[in-house]
Amino acid sequence: MSDDLEAFPLTPERWDDFETLFGPSGACYGCWCTHFRVETSERKTMDADAKKQFMKDRVMSGPPPGVLGYIGDRPTAWVQVSPRLELPQWNSPKTVSRPVDPADAEDPTVWAVSCFFMGSRDRGKGHSHRMLSHAVNFAKASGARVVEGCPIERTKQSKSVGLYVGSQRIFEAAGFAEVAKRKDGRPLMRLVL
Repeated sequence: MSDDLEAFPLTPERWDDFETLFGPSGACYGCWCTHFRVETSERKTMDADAKKQFMKDRVMSGPPPGVLGYIGDRPTAWVQVSPRLELPQWNSPKTVSRPVDPADAEDPTVWAVSCFFMGSRDRGKGHSHRMLSHAVNFAKASGARVVEGCPIERTKQSKSVGLYVGSQRIFEAAGFAEVAKRKDGRPLMRLVL
């Protein structure tokens, strides 16, 4: 099996691989990558099965909400990357990821890399760099003119659950620049394509 990580848009035919990667618990405490996609008030009423169904419906209706990474044919990693307008919680005025220009929240060409997930055996191996590159390429091919992220500046360990937003280091390495900082350790970063 190759250690080369490839990534592909999460289309309906790849749902089973996404489900395999997220496992029976739905990754990150049953989130199923709904944290930024569903308003907090609604998400609090949803159990893990409802979140899974929400995400499945989203994948089945298209367009792809992100990219799924593979080593060989084994699903290994996920990055949620999509227009900001699909991520109401990412745009909330109360969040550190809110847009610099409120109009960006409705602009289909302003995209966000909002979540990363890696299988536990594949964490700490540098795959996040490659997944971010695949996410940016996917966004660009899909018509994005800007891609933003709101990573965490540092964690105590490279396998920290807090890294679901990505690390500042990988965004910097990919050419993203800080455009705002509403909270210490959580810069809003941007790459103009």
